[in-house]
Amino acid sequence: MGKAQELGAQGLLWVRFNQEGIAESPVSKFLPASFLDDIKKVVPSAKPGSVLLILAGPHKQTWEILGRLRLQVAKEYNLIPADQYNFSWVTDFPMFEFDEQTKQWTFVHHPFTSPQEGWETQDQHSIKARGYDIILNGVELGGGSIRIHDAASQAKVFDMLGMSKEDANERFGFLLEAQELGFPPHGGLAIGVDRLIMIMTKSSSIRDVIAFPKTQRFYDPLMQSPTMASDKQLRDYGIKLTVKQEVK
Repeated sequence: MGKAQELGAQGLLWVRFNQEGIAESPVSKFLPASFLDDIKKVVPSAKPGSVLLILAGPHKQTWEILGRLRLQVAKEYNLIPADQYNFSWVTDFPMFEFDEQTKQWTFVHHPFTSPQEGWETQDQHSIKARGYDIILNGVELGGGSIRIHDAASQAKVFDMLGMSKEDANERFGFLLEAQELGFPPHGGLAIGVDRLIMIMTKSSSIRDVIAFPKTQRFYDPLMQSPTMASDKQLRDYGIKLTVKQEVK
């Protein structure tokens, strides 16, 4: 419970299945008799001896907290095999996500990610992207995507995002012009070398392998950067600083 709250959860519900397969929990009396069978349909690996952790909250935030909690539990109980390198690919990312603050659809990766086949007849909830992440021992090493290469598909994606043609041209005009001129289907993958080195050296933090780590306030102790800019430097860059006085 304490670990979950440290990670940002409001609360944590646990359900333990004893050797007879009976669900035990602080809320057992509220669980239906078919609970175990229903859980097995959602989590086929659930069996006697399993512990199920449940959080309530916004979908994306809840999954992120559960993922971090799983890693915490695995470390605490030494469930992660040492001296092994296990790679996996994560695919089928959603193309869009709904922003509750702006009440608008936005892109998950970037607006030039190519959607998966059949997307033309689907809505924003259902469309999957041709994006991918490479994972090593539970750590994301990098990610990438196949790009949209034709202007018609790009225009429809912008329309699904609620982006006008004028706004799209203002923000991405140089890329849209390249699409009009024509470029071949292409994609890429960006790898975080520092994350790979962190795992290979068994470092507990990525800061241990970054050449010039920053503080939480983005200050570089080694380079003593950033520093105050002189008036001459500001003039060279055409920058003028003004200080507003508070009216009491």
